[in-house]
Amino acid sequence: MRFEFATANRVMFGVGALAEVGELAKEFGMQALVVTGSDPDRAAPLLSILQKTGLKSTGFSVPGEPTVALAKEGTKIASEAACDLVISFGGGSAIDAGKAIAALATNGDDPLDFLEVIGRGKPLTNPPLPFIAIPTTAGTGSEVTRNAVLASKEHRVKVSLRSREMLPRAALVDPELTLSVPPSITASTGLDALTQVIEPYLSTRRNPLTDGFCREGMRRAAQSLHRAYKNGKDIEARTDMSLVSLMGGLALANAGLGAVHGFAGPFGGMFDAAHGAICAALLPHVMAINLQAIRTQNFSADLTARFDEIGHLLTGNPTAVGEDGVAWLMDLCQAMEVPSLGSYGLTRADFPALIEKSTVSSSMKGNPVLLTEAEMTEILDRAM
Repeated sequence: MRFEFATANRVMFGVGALAEVGELAKEFGMQALVVTGSDPDRAAPLLSILQKTGLKSTGFSVPGEPTVALAKEGTKIASEAACDLVISFGGGSAIDAGKAIAALATNGDDPLDFLEVIGRGKPLTNPPLPFIAIPTTAGTGSEVTRNAVLASKEHRVKVSLRSREMLPRAALVDPELTLSVPPSITASTGLDALTQVIEPYLSTRRNPLTDGFCREGMRRAAQSLHRAYKNGKDIEARTDMSLVSLMGGLALANAGLGAVHGFAGPFGGMFDAAHGAICAALLPHVMAINLQAIRTQNFSADLTARFDEIGHLLTGNPTAVGEDGVAWLMDLCQAMEVPSLGSYGLTRADFPALIEKSTVSSSMKGNPVLLTEAEMTEILDRAM
């Protein structure tokens, strides 16, 4: 047995934890670039705390999922304002953008020098600016991962800027910040978080340390995701889902993912769809085809038992099997009105290009089953 585990230098979790950000930020700098989502006004409580602590800030808004061009723009603004610290306050897009800006600010402002697949893939030579991640959704777990996903409109693909140096200096997770997330986004981000405690549990890189995060994450998501969707003010459910997101980030950063994310990255580059929504549409169908392959081929007893344990954890039934877990996921997606991939414009004519891009994605390499083209086609057919 051999594995590595790495995460943010410091994780602060709890309702009201935002109040601690001022003293925390002062440990790293006094001039912050504050990266927010499309509505910068949501960051008013953060800015007030920073101001009271004596920190100066420059704002940078991320209107959608981050692009290569946006990362360059943010890096330029950080340089012009002489920022010595980056703080992201928002969902996965704001956090990934901030993470990329912090890295590029000290290593050169051209993302193509460092990006995987479409870029030159050079390693970062200098440590990024200190970076604090404050998630306001419970989904990506990006606050404890070592990569930033950027879209290239020119290449119609999403790729990662990746380095162990990009792990945040601090992740501050306050479930209270997720109370205003609307039901549709609660569903998509929550199913992304659930995916990220299922896929590492089945990944070819799974290990005993990440297994613990995954089991606990699945248990909490099963009891709280639909509750948070039905009642966004349910702080106990929101706290559970913030934990699921955090544990998913810890797991995926150290054990990898699978076919859901293998498809999601290329799909997001080809169609205008949020990452979490893509994962939500794919999850039950990827699980079904993976399980079908495992039942019909000579896979290890451990892997078969893992699918059955997922069934136990999701349904709460100790006699459940993997197929029961898949049915539970199908029912949950239906109850939360998850849109199909076809609603974003996917047609069967797009399958060959999407499958070609997905096959070479880093996440697909972690899938427990080496999917055939026919199996990948069946997943997309079902998700349509």
